[in-house]
Amino acid sequence: MTGSDEHVGRARERLTALLVEASTGALGAADAHVAGVYLRSGTPGLLRLATLVGLPGQLFRPWWRLHVDRPFPVADAFRLGTRVVLPNATEMVRRYPQFAAGLPFQFGSVYTPVPGAEPSFGVLTVLLPGTADTVDELPDLDRLCRTADRLGAGLRGLVAEDGDAAVAWEGEPVCVRPPAPRPGPARVGRFTWDPVTSVVRADDRLHALLGRAPAEFPGTGAELAVAVTPADADDVLTALHETAAGKPPPAPLRVRAADGAPLLLELWPPGAADPPLVSGIVVDPGPSAAADGAADLLPEGVFCLDRSGIVRYANPAAVRLAGRPRVELLGRPLWEAMPWLSGPSYDDHWRGALLARGPVHFQVRRGAAEGDFLALSVHPGSDLVTCTVVPASRIDPPVHLSPAAGPGAVGRSGGSSMAPLYRPIALAIALTDAVTARQVSAVVMQELLPAFGGRRLAIYLLQDRHFYLAWETGFPPGFLAPFDGVGLDAHIPGVEALTTGRPLFFESMRRLADTYPGLALDADVGSRAFLPLIASGRPVGTCILGFESERSFSTEERTVLMALAGLIAHAMEKARRYDSEAALARGLQQALLPRRLSAHPQVETAGRYLPGTQGMDVGGDWYDVVGAGDGLALVIGDVQGHGVQAAATMGQLRSAVRAFALSDRPPDEVLSGTNRLLIDLDPGQFASCCYLRLDPATGRARIARAGHPPPLLRAPDGRTRVLEIPGGVVLGVDPRARYPVTGLELAPGAILALYTDGLVERPGADIDDGIAALGAALAEAGAAPGRRGARTLTGVADRLTAMARHATDRPDDVALLLATRRPGAADRG
Repeated sequence: MTGSDEHVGRARERLTALLVEASTGALGAADAHVAGVYLRSGTPGLLRLATLVGLPGQLFRPWWRLHVDRPFPVADAFRLGTRVVLPNATEMVRRYPQFAAGLPFQFGSVYTPVPGAEPSFGVLTVLLPGTADTVDELPDLDRLCRTADRLGAGLRGLVAEDGDAAVAWEGEPVCVRPPAPRPGPARVGRFTWDPVTSVVRADDRLHALLGRAPAEFPGTGAELAVAVTPADADDVLTALHETAAGKPPPAPLRVRAADGAPLLLELWPPGAADPPLVSGIVVDPGPSAAADGAADLLPEGVFCLDRSGIVRYANPAAVRLAGRPRVELLGRPLWEAMPWLSGPSYDDHWRGALLARGPVHFQVRRGAAEGDFLALSVHPGSDLVTCTVVPASRIDPPVHLSPAAGPGAVGRSGGSSMAPLYRPIALAIALTDAVTARQVSAVVMQELLPAFGGRRLAIYLLQDRHFYLAWETGFPPGFLAPFDGVGLDAHIPGVEALTTGRPLFFESMRRLADTYPGLALDADVGSRAFLPLIASGRPVGTCILGFESERSFSTEERTVLMALAGLIAHAMEKARRYDSEAALARGLQQALLPRRLSAHPQVETAGRYLPGTQGMDVGGDWYDVVGAGDGLALVIGDVQGHGVQAAATMGQLRSAVRAFALSDRPPDEVLSGTNRLLIDLDPGQFASCCYLRLDPATGRARIARAGHPPPLLRAPDGRTRVLEIPGGVVLGVDPRARYPVTGLELAPGAILALYTDGLVERPGADIDDGIAALGAALAEAGAAPGRRGARTLTGVADRLTAMARHATDRPDDVALLLATRRPGAADRG
């Protein structure tokens, strides 16, 4: 290992220690049983679950990765930098229906941003057992905020040492068990053992627990093993040597003292300590051991898990029903020890028990033999989950295959699982917010693939009787290119699925190759599903799902996948209509916006327009510069809404304002006349507007505004202020509205900025803060144009719109118009 690798490894260890400490601390701070931390990753816009305490990681796998633009509470807390509190399931459904559809259980939750970066390093999350009616009934959330603050301070320290990459999380989360309730001080004894010298040093509590005075206590590892458990001394000595080699027992060793009393021995490896001492504790578990002894005698199976999913106890009856030796059960994850208890259907039951904390009862099929059914009851606790299992004569729900099952998997049922139900619900909710074909495809990738364990996705859309690739992920680069543009007569599964209207399922790549000889394959192993996308009887395209391993598709899965394909088809059909309308709106707006602004030898102007990235993309924002007598008219406006109608209304208003300006009408008459015109047109829309008539020779200007944000004025010395001029109501509302006129003077070198609200509004923030930020940016834009060292006015415009231009989630369109007077002969003299 190189020095660089060692440094990275130590940085990762420090980061993990901080995250685990914060997660376990959050449990106590919020009186919760589940906590975790999401961190930024190396992929822009992607959060990863870094630590999880109190819940088996496998149960939370669908939520290991979250995009910051998803309608989930974690994403909102990260993106907005504010705490999100959901005291109960009702509030969760009301505010985050898509998230609630995936976790339909009774629990509360709190999401606290971890401060220290813009917008934050990540989010500290706790899931609360039970529910509260109001936020006031929750534990003291300030303690949770202080925990997040401490974590933020620690992460800032890592960034100061190693840079931002030190707190970017990649890979799977670290899953740890919550701190167990500590036994009383008289029941725990501690010791260290030196594997080199075999010297043992013990504390007084261990002497008391073993009933020996310090002078009577032997000083070697072998003598310690005999003192703790004469009957199992060899096992203890072996465990000591394996721990010294870095392989501690996966769970505390259960041994018997000389008098037969049960004891627990737990060991920790030496790590980087010098000398390399093995640490350990001997615990007298007290009544719990007696309970274990009693459970050993019960006829029904009893086994216990900790809250990380590790099997900690199994009585002889449970061992028999599991069909495996006890040594293969204890210390192993449940899903390895008893694989027939895994799968999405059963995961629902485990999540319900661990999150809502209520007992859960369901039936399982253990193997392929007829009648090989078991009835399982799960009783969660704060530290351990106790399960009872007994043979069942039959199983009531229909048998089905787990979505992750392989070709030889045995059919099994999870009782009344909600997985088949809430997957279509979750996808339907997510698709309601997707309006473009690309957004629909992204939702399918985020919702459909994780639900069924898929790794590859391709969506082809039908256009002019040919297939065109709309989206792909997971396939080898360039593999799908030869299929782009194929006609409906092609003998390939994607085309035939659509032309026949029937889905095609292939459990192996060999089956696919046998059915379509000569077809190029992207892998040697795996399975594929080809789903026809048909909306209201009209063919839309084909969705292809790829799985890395061979697997079966049960009748239930095929039904669910076809239902999901119908949802996707309707969403794609809506998206295609949207794309057509958006293209028309963009073309219309580009035709209506001025290609060049009216020029004047004493005035320089610059304008910018940016369409929104959400919704209909284009809206009704416009700007213009028009010759008005011997002066210039500067105008900016914003029509409510987006799309073709907003663009058309904008064009009508721009024409009206130009006509009034060319006749050199006063600003109040321009706005009053335009207002009456909009009311007469009755498009069902209103508009804001700011109109200014400037005398280039003197710099005197008269301005009026109708519900529009106030202009900004930057003086030649850099001081910038908001022009708090009185205004009237928006255009199109009141036919008797009046628009007062205010006079001002534009000095040579000063910059006047007119803008629309898309440049200054941010979700969850006050518009006044956005105007102040724009004013600060204008003040810092450089010296006045026309002077030494100055930026050009176009450069200032680019600088003011740079942040909006690079934003990926710009919800509204943006318009900006700048104007400045050039110094005349008198000014230069």
